[in-house]
Order: sequence, then structure tokens, then C-alpha cells
Amino acid sequence: MYLKFLAQYQLEVIITLALLVLLLLYILLKKRLKKKKASLEIQAVIPDEYEQDEQNNKTQKDIYDIEIEAEKEKEKKEEEVATVQKPVQNISHNFKKQIVPPHEKIKKEDFSRFSGMHILLAEDNIINQKVILGLLGDSGINIEVADDGQEALNILEKDNNFTLILMDAHMPNIDGFEATRIIRQDQRYNHIVVVALSGDTASDDIKKMKDAGMSETLEKPLKMDALYDILYAYNTREPKQNKENSPKNNTIALNIKEGLNICANDQELYQEVLNEFLNNYANSSELLNSFIQKNNYNEADKLLLDIAGVTANLGANTLHDITLKIKESLKKENQPLSSILQNYQEELQKTVNEIKIYIQDNS
Repeated sequence: MYLKFLAQYQLEVIITLALLVLLLLYILLKKRLKKKKASLEIQAVIPDEYEQDEQNNKTQKDIYDIEIEAEKEKEKKEEEVATVQKPVQNISHNFKKQIVPPHEKIKKEDFSRFSGMHILLAEDNIINQKVILGLLGDSGINIEVADDGQEALNILEKDNNFTLILMDAHMPNIDGFEATRIIRQDQRYNHIVVVALSGDTASDDIKKMKDAGMSETLEKPLKMDALYDILYAYNTREPKQNKENSPKNNTIALNIKEGLNICANDQELYQEVLNEFLNNYANSSELLNSFIQKNNYNEADKLLLDIAGVTANLGANTLHDITLKIKESLKKENQPLSSILQNYQEELQKTVNEIKIYIQDNS
């Protein structure tokens, strides 16, 4: 039966099989063409991606090179600024500075003790100029005024006979910092102390002033006591002596007239101060020797500082000078002290004896 069926439909079967074969071949061919097309697309993409990577690398390199150049330029500028603003290596930092003795509230007339001092005031604010000139105007101090740093430098070119410059930190044209750097780099001005005038009192500001070469700082608004202390510390002029009033005996330990003058000629106050000295420092020689033998130099220095201040107020000038010499000697290693300590003991004894005589005669 099946054979009869196949014989009857033989042609149709053959055509169907042929169609199936063609369909199969078409499908296979289509798949192969699809794979080939995909392969070609991949090959086309790879060069594009590679080229993009190359472009990215090139762009990144350009950016890197630009950043490196910018960094080098920044470092160069920082070096230039550092060169201009680096701390001044001042040849004359060791200005002669006196210890300021304890004192009462300073009055305007107290500045007369600095008569003859030569001061340069560099200040652009007219009100601040008037305040300082009004304060020192009747003291006998010679004051030159500059409105800015450049004018101060011009004045110094003509006359450098100044003990001290009061330098405002912030001024037009050339400010106080730059003017001070220029001054400190000129050996002609090594004897002149530069004192900053500024309202900036933070530690960073003070350091900046020190780095520029300013030895001290006076805070604005100006305080009379602070100004007095600065002038006293750096007043290196020798006091004029009146030959008629100078003592015939140069070994006198106690200058009573000077001591009374410091105490505003209040004899009662002066005697009270003398008694305090006897109570606290009459035996200071033994205490000082004890500190030094035990290498307790800090305590010795504190004691000497107290004695230096007190003796200056008493008029005990020789003892005051010896005290300062011992104080300086303590800072030097292997400095022999026996001779100067002996001088101190002898001068202390003279001073104590004269104090006792004075108190007895005026009781």
C-alpha cells in the first residue's frame, strides 16, 4: 500500500525533499554570512577603539605635561617670594640693651630722662604722629618724622645718626617690613634699633616682624609705659654729669640724690625702699654663692635680676653694674666667677653700711 502511495506521489515527494534541502542550505548559508559580517564588524571596531585609546593617552600626556609645567612655575614663584621675604641675617642683632628697673606708672615728664636721644618715627597716620609727638615733644628727644617707608629710607641716606626707629608695619609706597629689610641689609645702619608699631599682636605677626629685622614690637594704641621701657632699654647715651655736683669721692656706694630723684624726692618713700633692701638683700652675697656652687644658675639669675632692678632704684650704681656683669658671666661657660663675686660682696657691704648710716642720720 505504501509503495503504491509513493509511486503515485513520487514527483511530489522529490520536490518536497528538494525544497527541504534548499531550505537547509539557505539557512546554513545565512548563518555563515551572519558570522562573517560579525567578524568584519569586530575587526572594524578594534582599530577605532585602539585609535581612541591612543588619543586618550595622548590627551592625558598633554594634560600631565601642562600640570608639570604649572607646578614648576609655581615652585619657581615660591622660591622667588621666599628669597625676598626670607628672615634677614642681620649683622648687628646684639644691640646693647639695658635691664629696665621696676617703676611706677609712667608720666609724660618721665620721658625727659631720654633728652638728646635721636629717634626716627615712620608713621603714615597723622593722628598717631600727633600722639607720639605730643607725648615726647617736651622731653628733649630729637624726632624726625617720615610718612612712609621710602621717606624713612631717604632720611637715613642723609642722616643715620639715630638710636632707634619707630616703624609702622603697614604704610603706603614701601611698608615697614620692606623698609626694615633694606635697613638691616645696610651696614651703615647696624647701630639703629628698629621697633615695630602695629596693632597685629598674634604670634605669627610678631614672627613676621622679627624675620624682617624688627627687634621689638610696640602695640597700637601706644601705651606710655611700654614706650618708656623701650626707650630706657636702648638708650645707650652716656648721661651728662655736672662736674660741680659730682661726688669728690668716687668710691661712694650710694648716690642718695639719684635715689631720691627716682622716688620723686619723697624721703619717707626712699627710706622705706632702703629698709626693704636691707631686709631682703643684705645677705644676698651668701645666697648667690650658694646657688652658684650648686650649679643652680636659674635661681641665681632670678636673684640677680631682682637686685639689678632694686639697686637701680636706690642709686647704688656700682653694685648695679657688678650685678649685671655677674648675670652676663653666668651665660658663658667656664667663666671664672670668684673675682667678680668677691667684688660683689665688698660693694654690697659698702652699700649696706651707707644705707644704715643714711637711715640713722634721717631718723
